[in-house]
Amino acid sequence: MEAILKKYVKKNVPDVNTGDTVRVHIKVKEGVKERVQVFEGLVIATKHGTSLDGTFTVRKESFGIGVERVFPLHSPRIVKIERTKQSKVRRSKLYYMRELTGKYARLKDLNHDHKVWEEESAEQELARLAEEKAKEAEAEAAKKAEEEAALEAKAKALAGDRIKE
Repeated sequence: MEAILKKYVKKNVPDVNTGDTVRVHIKVKEGVKERVQVFEGLVIATKHGTSLDGTFTVRKESFGIGVERVFPLHSPRIVKIERTKQSKVRRSKLYYMRELTGKYARLKDLNHDHKVWEEESAEQELARLAEEKAKEAEAEAAKKAEEEAALEAKAKALAGDRIKE
């Protein structure tokens, strides 16, 4: 069983703790397109440590509405995790933050130690996504130029001798 699960474990396991402010870069698939979306917020809970079933919950305020998202620690969809800030907390679960707003929702800063956890293949994946996007844009531009040329030829044909070059 251990051998089967070992292939899913990340080599560079992020050290995410409760009270950290993190930016999680996630691969999102929309139809046939794939892009990277960033979810930034406060880690309000971590569960099951760094094991394969370990998770962490990130909470953010979006347009006045609280949004929480649970991320598996070893998910292949997570490209990169950046810790932007660490706060001093005395609880393992910060569920009380759900009711707090404004100044009351602040936590004391421990430090602004900026740390990044990224898989080795993540940079290659990001480069591949950027390359796909560039090819798509190039194909779109070629298609648009072709349509414009066709429209111009049609206009010349309709105008006949009225157009002088």
